[in-house]
Amino acid sequence: MRPDPDGGPDYDIDEFVEASTPTQLKAIGHRTRSAILDMVLERAATTTELAEVLGQPKGTVGHHLKVLEAAGLIRVVATKKVRALTAKYYGRVGRTIVIKGDYLGSGHKFPMLEEALAEATVAMAADNLIGEDDALPTFTLRHVRLLRERAEEFAERVHALAFEFSRLPRGGDVVYGFIAGVYPTAQPALKDRPAAKEDR
Repeated sequence: MRPDPDGGPDYDIDEFVEASTPTQLKAIGHRTRSAILDMVLERAATTTELAEVLGQPKGTVGHHLKVLEAAGLIRVVATKKVRALTAKYYGRVGRTIVIKGDYLGSGHKFPMLEEALAEATVAMAADNLIGEDDALPTFTLRHVRLLRERAEEFAERVHALAFEFSRLPRGGDVVYGFIAGVYPTAQPALKDRPAAKEDR
């Protein structure tokens, strides 16, 4: 494994991996597995390391790793001989998981959004994380009537910003979250004003 001075993981990783099958979507939708995916994006980790951080038994974490591996979302990126045993280091297959298919439009809940809301709620209630003058957490929501091409261009910029966030140098004691999205809605919108007729 190699250190990455740019804030990325210490192993080779693709930029994107698609998640479209029920197995993949179920794997992503579990809170512990979501946490594992986040942690191994920083660096490769063993079952033991993940279990210690998560405060869960190694057997439980091992099960979640098998589910993620079977879904094609993580893989063994390195091994190391420790006494008579071989330690496996797990890493992500892709830096960004792109959710495909009709999952979002099929009435399913979106676990990442629920998780972000839960994390933010806990953070806002915790005196040790937020002071009166803190600029964080910060949220905003906007609805804009756009041509699809413009929305797609903006979505690309959002992905670039998320990529930049994930590559920031590591430091401090608090893990910060970043969530953003561009999506079509059923919000009503005013029509364009008719062109004014010139006076004759």
